[in-house]
Amino acid sequence: MSTIQSRIVRYGELQPCKTAFIDAHTPGSDQKENFTIIGGGVSESPDQHVHITDKVGFNIGAAGQPPKCRNSLHSHTTAEVFFVAKGRWRFFWGLHGTAGEFIAEEGDIFNIPTGIFRGFENVGDDYGMIMSILGGDDAGGGVTWAPHVIQDAEAHGLMLGENGVLYDSKKGEELPHNVAPMPLLTDEQLKDYPEVPVDAVIGHYVARYWDLAALAAKAPAQVIGEDGVIKDKPGFEVEFLARGSAQNDAVIADKPVVLMPARGHWRVSVNDVTTTVSGGDTVLVLPGESYSAAPSMTGEAGLYRITATDDPAGATWTGS
Repeated sequence: MSTIQSRIVRYGELQPCKTAFIDAHTPGSDQKENFTIIGGGVSESPDQHVHITDKVGFNIGAAGQPPKCRNSLHSHTTAEVFFVAKGRWRFFWGLHGTAGEFIAEEGDIFNIPTGIFRGFENVGDDYGMIMSILGGDDAGGGVTWAPHVIQDAEAHGLMLGENGVLYDSKKGEELPHNVAPMPLLTDEQLKDYPEVPVDAVIGHYVARYWDLAALAAKAPAQVIGEDGVIKDKPGFEVEFLARGSAQNDAVIADKPVVLMPARGHWRVSVNDVTTTVSGGDTVLVLPGESYSAAPSMTGEAGLYRITATDDPAGATWTGS
């Protein structure tokens, strides 16, 4: 079991993987950085660094991108939840990214429905960061790319094997003789990936920071859960804590808990270790440990608390 100190990951200490995915050489996507904070992640590259290897039932990661850099269209079989830590981001979806889009500001959270192609772009003026929660210990088993993403990547020297591993021809690598290329989805298979309209996403899968801050004025706001603002059971629940709903008194964690500040500085205590964390930082609390979390100074303060549940990771829950 990792020590408490090793389960506190600072934003400034995050180690990126710049060759994590198939589009790492594609112009417009070649400057993105991917981070695996907790869990195994979904990287297709052995260059990935995992900060906390504990298996907690979900993964925590992040994506950092300079302005005008985008993440190519892909799909997941389990939850992919993002909240904006720094900057301004455009999320888009559909096979060619034209089914719908919206702009997310700092602190906003998006639970992307499973089984649709999705991508995102930094549309701010500076380097931006989005934090991610991925369902399952294996994060759904990997990424399914839109066919044109794989084809574009091949033109820039990257090949994806059917084993889910990247091979870089610019480094002299080639597919092993016993590994076939990742097959492209057929037109028939693509029919299983819906073009979801905007009105089916906004109001159902997006929650805005300032709305959550208002809801959390006196008690933690249920963000993602069976009774949350976003109704889903992805194998974890997400709550939003503000100054008036902070966890001032220490409680014992029954399940793994992850604390991720959205705004302000928070004093977090886990057993006998006390530290101060802020945006981009991550703290993992294991079952049986005592913890508290409260703002450490005046000013705006918001924090996301993610708690594992017994619900299996899988397709987006619709209540039926």
